[in-house]
Amino acid sequence: MEKRRLGRVGIEVSPLGFGCWAIGGPFSDEAGKPLGWGEVDDKESVQAIRRAIDLGVTFFDTADVYGAGHSERVLGKALEGRRDQVVIASKWGNTFDETARVMQEQDGSPEYVHKAVRASLDRLGTDYLDLYQLHFDTTDEIAQPLREACEDLVREGLIRSYAWSTDTVHSAELFAEGKHCSAVQHEASVLHDAPEMFALCERADLASVNRTPLGMGILGRRDASRPATGADIRTLPPSWLRFFAEGGTPAPEWWDKVSAVRDVLESDGRTLAQGALAWLWARSPRTVPIPGFRTVAQAEENAGAMAFGPLSDSQLTEIAKLIAD
Repeated sequence: MEKRRLGRVGIEVSPLGFGCWAIGGPFSDEAGKPLGWGEVDDKESVQAIRRAIDLGVTFFDTADVYGAGHSERVLGKALEGRRDQVVIASKWGNTFDETARVMQEQDGSPEYVHKAVRASLDRLGTDYLDLYQLHFDTTDEIAQPLREACEDLVREGLIRSYAWSTDTVHSAELFAEGKHCSAVQHEASVLHDAPEMFALCERADLASVNRTPLGMGILGRRDASRPATGADIRTLPPSWLRFFAEGGTPAPEWWDKVSAVRDVLESDGRTLAQGALAWLWARSPRTVPIPGFRTVAQAEENAGAMAFGPLSDSQLTEIAKLIAD
C-alpha cells in the first residue's frame, strides 16, 4: 500500500500505525480501577516494535499516561538507533504518578503543555515529536490557548504538528484552525463508522488516526473463550467501552455484529483483524488505523494486513447492509 500523509504538514507515514496503550502495562485511576490492558513483557514489546518496523510500519502512537509513563519508556528503548525511520505521536493532558502507576487529574493549562512535552521527550529519548495530541475533552475557552501553545512548541522545534484526540467534530474543527494541526485521532471501526469525522478530515486536509480499529480486541483475538483477565480495563469496562461486558467477555449484541460480518472480513485470505483494518482503508483515503499489540505475533498479523490492501467497494456495501440488519 502507498504511504499516507499527516494532513497539511505533509509528514508521510505507513498506512498502518501501531497503538502503544497496551505495552504500557497495568495502571489505574485513583479508585483502583484498571486503565491498562494487563501485564506485559517489556522485552517482547521491544521485539514487537522492531519487528513492525522491519515489516514497514513507521507510525507509533502513545501517550504519556499509558502505563503512567511506561509505554513511552518502552517505545523509546525499542527505537534506539532507529528514530530517523519512524514517526512518533504522543499525547498530554492527564497527570499521573509514575511510581504508583496511577492516573490523577487533568491539567488544561498552557504551562502544563510545555512541562508535559519535555517529560515525554525525556522518556522517549528523542528531541522532538512528530505529532502531539490533546488527550481529553474540554471547552473552547480552554482548548484555544492549548492550540496556540502547540504552535509555540512547533516554533521551538519540540513538535512538528499537533492534533486533538476527540470524537467531537466541533473540537476537531477548532484545532484544525491552527496552521500546524495535521490530524484528528478518533474512534472508528467496522462496528463504529464516523462519517462526519471522515468528512471533516477531507474538508480540512487532516489525517484520520483511528483508535479502537479492532473494537478493543472483539474484531481480533477476544471471544467468550478468551476473556480479558486481571488488570485489564476490559474486565471492568467503563461506559464508553461498550464492546465488552463486565468480566472481560464480548458484549452479546456486539458479538452478533462481528459474527454477521466475519465472512466478508475474512475473505481473500485475511484474518478477522486484517479484514477490519482493510475496511478502514477502504472507508477513507485519509485513515491511519492504530491497532494495539503486545506480542511479536500480533505485530506480524497486524502488519500483514498491508499486503492485502483495502476492501473493495462492493465489500463495503455488503458489510454496511449486514451491520444494519
